[in-house]
Amino acid sequence: MQEGMIRDIAAIEYNGRLTIDKPKDADSCVRLKKTTNARICVGRAGDRIKTETWLRFRADHAVAMDAVWSDVDESVIDQLKFYKIQTLAKDKEQYLTRPDLGRKFSEQTLGEVKKHCVMNPVVQILVADGLSSPAINANLADIYPMIVDGVRANGHQLGTPIFIKYGRVATMDQLSEALGACVTVLLVGERPGLATGESMSCYMAYESSTAKPESQRNVISNIHRNGIPPVEAGAQIVQLIDILLREKNSGVTLKL
Repeated sequence: MQEGMIRDIAAIEYNGRLTIDKPKDADSCVRLKKTTNARICVGRAGDRIKTETWLRFRADHAVAMDAVWSDVDESVIDQLKFYKIQTLAKDKEQYLTRPDLGRKFSEQTLGEVKKHCVMNPVVQILVADGLSSPAINANLADIYPMIVDGVRANGHQLGTPIFIKYGRVATMDQLSEALGACVTVLLVGERPGLATGESMSCYMAYESSTAKPESQRNVISNIHRNGIPPVEAGAQIVQLIDILLREKNSGVTLKL
């Protein structure tokens, strides 16, 4: 860092950093902070939080806002050879203000999917930007090959991988119906919080359908480098795919 430059506050690791003046038990505070991303043991100035704590909160909030408004780096999508489609949302603003449009496709889009993608796959993998494009940028290149290799090793047929721009979770139901998939796997950017803007979720369902309730889905969440690492999550997803196929069921009625 150059002399006279102020360090980026967002780059400071806070899990073991104490900002309490003269703590009675500093070691206990450090151990406690390492177990959570909550803003604890931060101290105060009079009856208010310290300036450093406030600035870090603002920095983390900015990361979350950027995650929502940014777009997926499509070079990552292209490198992994995904077929790309878009929901009825025409842009990011409409996607955020009209959630219903992020759950639907035009008849033309569904027709193109049926024309260009593998029909009746055993496992259909989908990726959607969701509410955090950085989650896709940061995790997809690690988790996707892990899932593909595991599914193939278990002898299951894979469908054409599809990337959904401006997509929400329910898009998996429409695409599953259109393609006749047995198990549908959707990797999607989670709504960002103040701990990270790179968290991904995986939603899975057996014979996913618009006629079924949301409880048809199983989910693995908090997939990121400081949560469930992408490679580890990929292994869990492969295992769960086998269970869904064996039991021919998913969601709350699936007994694991």
